[in-house]
Formats: sequence, C-alpha cells, structure tokens
Amino acid sequence: MIFIIVLYGSFHITNLRHQCFCGLSVSLQALSLNILFNLPAYIQNFVATGFNLKPVQYIYNRQNFLRQAANPSVYRFSSLEQLMFNLILFGPPGSGKGTQSEKIVNRYGLVHLSTGNLLREEIAEKTPLGLEAQSFIDKGKLVPDEIVIGMISSSLDHHKEAKGFLFDGFPRTVAQAKALDKLLELKKTEISVVLALVVSEEELVKRLLHRGETSGRSDDNDEAVIHKRLAVYNDETAPVADHYRKTKKFHTVKGEGMVDDIFASICEVIDRKIK
Repeated sequence: MIFIIVLYGSFHITNLRHQCFCGLSVSLQALSLNILFNLPAYIQNFVATGFNLKPVQYIYNRQNFLRQAANPSVYRFSSLEQLMFNLILFGPPGSGKGTQSEKIVNRYGLVHLSTGNLLREEIAEKTPLGLEAQSFIDKGKLVPDEIVIGMISSSLDHHKEAKGFLFDGFPRTVAQAKALDKLLELKKTEISVVLALVVSEEELVKRLLHRGETSGRSDDNDEAVIHKRLAVYNDETAPVADHYRKTKKFHTVKGEGMVDDIFASICEVIDRKIK
C-alpha cells in the first residue's frame, strides 16, 4: 500500500538517509488544511513556529521514502494527490446492483453513499439541507441538484478518514456528473472508476417479475411498467456513461451468471485501477 503524505511547508534536509521517519503519521483534512502530526520534534518545531514553508512530499511504501525532486536535498510537492478510491456503480433495476454494492463495500472498505438514504437521513435529523429538501418534497417537486450535492459534501466531510466511496443512485444526469466532479476536485479527490452492470432486457424482465412475486411491489409485477422503467434508465444513464467514457473511466461488466463470478469480474477492474 502506498501512502501519500503532504506537509504544507518546505525545509532542507541533508543526509535524509540517516534520519528516522519510521512511524510517521499524517492526517490530512481536505481544503481546511488541518494537519495532525506525529513527527520527530524538530519537524514539529518547524510547523509550530510558523515558518513560511512550501509544500514537501514524501511517498512511503513501507520500506522507504521515494524522493520526488530534481534537487536531492530539497523535496517539494505542488499538490495533494488522490488518497481515496471512489467508485460509481450503474445498474438497471434487476441487475443485482444492490447485491454487488454490498460485496464491493465489504471487500474494499468503501463507504456506501446512497443519495436516497442521505436524503432520508437529512430529513429525519432536520438538518438545514434536510428541511430545505422537505420543503420541495411537500410541494411535489424534485429536490434540486444543489441540495443533493450539499448532502454529498456533508457526507464526504463526515467520513474524512474513509478509504473511498461507492456512489449509488448518483449521478443520474450529465449536469449531476459535472457537479460531482467539481465537488470532488475541490476536496482533492476524483472518481476513480465507473462500472456498469450489463444485463439483457429479457433477463431483467424475468428477474423483476420473479422478484415481484415475493416483494409485493406493483412496479415489479407489470411487464409493461418494467419495460418503461428500463427505457427511462437507459435514457438517463447513456449520456452519463458517455461523460465518463471521455475520461476513460467507464467500464462495463457482464451482470449475468453466478453472483460470485460477476463479483470476480468487478474486482478485476477495480484491482487494475488500484494498482
């Protein structure tokens, strides 16, 4: 595992090899630049005394620090690199997205971020965003993207130590995708990969009708309604898929077959991205 560590400051070090940096621990907070140090005392003094320091970066790979500068006596960083692995999982109704989301979260230690759940939590807790969202719902209107993005931002801030996020149910439009990209950029991270579960419409209809026998959901019992839901999903997600294809982050995974085989295919894509 590689940890990227940024210290907002610059100092000169000679004979770096003879310095002991074992157990160095830095916790970074996006944007606020609140930095918690567990460093040798002489480095703490540099920070505590308020020197006008420029960025310094080390990459630690459990064995040593890899130096990142042309001048071996000064190590500088220009920006905070991505620390999180963020995934968007697409899947039409009946694709098994819920099952695979749970397996991904458990395997990779990601935070499952469902905009539907966020909305319900914010409303239940009567937060300012929740109250504003409720006012639109009470009027029979859709909750504006700005409010949803605000809720996502709050969740990101609440899970600052997370390894990453799995975005479920968002983004649904290109405008939402661009807003999410901008939000993550401000928080010094980005979407790492977008996965889409691909299942034939015939198989999806069969799965949903079978699910309707036990779920009691009316929209899972009517084949005409199911076809309409799938058409809406395809119309909504196709432009979003194209948006992420441009950045070569979009990948499809066959969503038919054994659950574990599908998950293995998902893991192959994720593992390549992590490496």
